[in-house]
Amino acid sequence: MAAAHVFSVQPLHHSASPVARNGGRSGGNRAFFRPSTVICPGREPASHELSDDFDFQESVKNVQALLHHHPSRRGLLTTVDHLKRLCIDHYFQDKIDTIIDSCADLIHSDDLLDATLSLRLMREAGYYVSADDVLQKFRNDNGEFNLGLSKDIRGLLSLQDISHLNMGESSLYKANEFSSKHLRFAIKYLEPNLAIYVRRSLDHPYHVSLMQYKARHHLSYLQSMPTRNMAIENLAFAEFTIKKLQHQREMQEVKRWWMDLGLAQEIPAARDQVLKWYMWPMTVLEGFSFSRYRIEITKIISMVYIVDDIFDLVATQEELSLFTEAIKTWDLAAIDSLPSYMISCYKALYTITSDIADMVRKEHGVSPINHLKKAWATLFDGFMTEGKWLSTNQVPTSEDYLRNGVVTSGAPLVFMHLFFMLGHELPEGNNDDIHRVISCPAKIMRLWDDMGSAKDESQNGLDGSYKELYQRENPHGDAEKHMLEMIGSEWEGLNRECFSGTTCQHYRIASSQHH
Repeated sequence: MAAAHVFSVQPLHHSASPVARNGGRSGGNRAFFRPSTVICPGREPASHELSDDFDFQESVKNVQALLHHHPSRRGLLTTVDHLKRLCIDHYFQDKIDTIIDSCADLIHSDDLLDATLSLRLMREAGYYVSADDVLQKFRNDNGEFNLGLSKDIRGLLSLQDISHLNMGESSLYKANEFSSKHLRFAIKYLEPNLAIYVRRSLDHPYHVSLMQYKARHHLSYLQSMPTRNMAIENLAFAEFTIKKLQHQREMQEVKRWWMDLGLAQEIPAARDQVLKWYMWPMTVLEGFSFSRYRIEITKIISMVYIVDDIFDLVATQEELSLFTEAIKTWDLAAIDSLPSYMISCYKALYTITSDIADMVRKEHGVSPINHLKKAWATLFDGFMTEGKWLSTNQVPTSEDYLRNGVVTSGAPLVFMHLFFMLGHELPEGNNDDIHRVISCPAKIMRLWDDMGSAKDESQNGLDGSYKELYQRENPHGDAEKHMLEMIGSEWEGLNRECFSGTTCQHYRIASSQHH
């Protein structure tokens, strides 16, 4: 069956994730994916966890001073970019919003770096700005980028960055192609530290990577530069230290919960990978105030894995049918006929989900339990479908497999819990459809997983894969190329969900009038 191990592949970068902390603009429609301003209270950074001579608040003030007195607007935007890449921008969000407002007209600059950096920061902040309009001045009559730009390494890096925020704009397809070609050519001529930075930027683009992991690489790059800003470096290092300590505490709490649960002992064939299960919430939910959410989402992910292993490795078809019916009933009285290990799993799943529903009700005033029950039932039905294919030697079409595989990845169910915890409600519409802000990342994760990016050595089930099925249907086709194109298309869909719902009419008009 399609295992739930997609949570071991690269998650979404926070600026396009449904749990992004975008700094939306006033006067526009709020995008559905934006988090509630009411967040779970959590532990704030404490100076005593750092060296005795380090003053955390003083470090924050030093960076604030830099933002207030920087001599140039490009320098301001570059500093904002550094803060975002180092994951310390949340301390200065109000000031950053003001800076992006005040530097917005740089999108009209004839300098490639100024225009593209301003465009990207504005898009991430929630402005609608046409990339085609902004980039028009850098292209010739044939629509190609001017060859003279090929020597502007900083500008090309920024052009590459904005190309990954594509919502289907023709100029950004060209931007990606042009910047990739000339940056790869330039690598062998660049100073070594810059060459490493360029290569990492191409292999792991800013927008589609894990920012907490890339943050350390970015700090190393800043430390290699001839002119360094110690205020930013010191704050970034302090943030890394505090986050590490906090994540260790959260990990210990999850481990205690898992050991007390006893499922690893009761179901020896199932996976026991608490650290891996925690890694996904740790990277997707960034920030001290999301501590409780990271812990609770780890519990949900662990249950997805255990249920997957029960379906794949442990239970009979008859037991699985009873298990699925019990989930649909959502009643502890319905589990008496199940084997003891299923009863334990059911009780854990039921308790965790109910606890999260209670948390949402207390914090946001709505109860999502009906949506969450339905999400679990949909997951179980997906596993049952895969079991039927396997037991009857039926080979699904690649399209049918992928549609079901998105469900059995567990991603829609986890995102559903996460959205409600963050204070969102699902938009009105066809309740049988997965909203694209959920289906897009779920499909991206499933496709990456099926290309073999996350081999799970301890899962011995018989998994299908989209790659194998596509190759079977298209013997002469290039499966990986096709899947990468599909992933790119899903990213565009996710970008549209994240960046087109918030508009600022002033800058849309200003951009179009300028040209």
